[in-house]
Amino acid sequence: MQTRKLGRTGPQVSQLGLGLMGMSDLYGPADRAESLATIHAALDAGVTLLDTGDFYGMGHNELLLREALAAGGRERVNISVKFGAMRDPDGNWIGYDARPAAVKNFAAYSLKRLGVEHIDIYRPARLDPAVPIEDTVGAIAELVKAGRVRHIGLSEVGSETLRRAHAVHPIADLQIEYSMISRGVEDGILQTCRELGIGVTAYGVLSRGLISGHWSKQRAGEADFRGRASPRFQGDNLDHNLGLVEKVRAIADELGVSVAQVAIAWVAAQGEDIVPLVGARTRARLTEALGATALRLTAADLARLEKAVPADAAAGERYNAHATAVLDSEKR
Repeated sequence: MQTRKLGRTGPQVSQLGLGLMGMSDLYGPADRAESLATIHAALDAGVTLLDTGDFYGMGHNELLLREALAAGGRERVNISVKFGAMRDPDGNWIGYDARPAAVKNFAAYSLKRLGVEHIDIYRPARLDPAVPIEDTVGAIAELVKAGRVRHIGLSEVGSETLRRAHAVHPIADLQIEYSMISRGVEDGILQTCRELGIGVTAYGVLSRGLISGHWSKQRAGEADFRGRASPRFQGDNLDHNLGLVEKVRAIADELGVSVAQVAIAWVAAQGEDIVPLVGARTRARLTEALGATALRLTAADLARLEKAVPADAAAGERYNAHATAVLDSEKR
């Protein structure tokens, strides 16, 4: 497993990270034993970046990670934690809170649930419109000074917010959706990251499974948030987007690899400062994703993929209107 550095000030991490959200939330039921086995398999393969959030399963995901690391391995991994999203007892989303006092409160609970002395990368899940980013980052900086946090990250914010935050404390990385069909980051945000020396951890590299090569029209009725609330998984949008997948499949077949491996390798090929996060929930999906680390797309391959799936090829927005409204990264 090769490594990449998260920005100028961040840690050296594996070239592929594992996102744990789906093991606790949003993608339907998950098998606990298989989730633990998948995390262990990732560690065995050399994956050192594990991404979670305190609101994934309302704490369940952090407790799952704690259990996975109970047998050892904490010293080899960087744990990335998102905070700030609030939920009610039924799991409904009820806003964000990134006030300084809330930052420290969330951190205290995460440290306890994870059973660790420090969090490697700590980041607000979204920009809280009621709180200046300087105040939020300043509070995390105090946690850094106290040894409770090692590095500060951000998630789904735009260039202006990046600059303001970075002026308070060096930002290690920006977590943002980036895939062959989600390329808004290329419209200024990626350039700002590179100017400031901020790394990118790219989530959604398979667009929540849409461009994995495993999604089909028959799965549209599955009881998770994709079919219910994600525009790209609905109606004519889904038909169009699955058509794009078939174009990628034709190229993948020629290369002797899977669609998912091409999609992951495409993101990795966009720069050494980018670390793709994969949300594998099973060992089989993890093994497939790890195979992408051996795939080196040539300039000709990338050109063919660009022709097959141009930047604006996807039908539908990546989030519904309500979720898009709170994305600072979409306000340009």
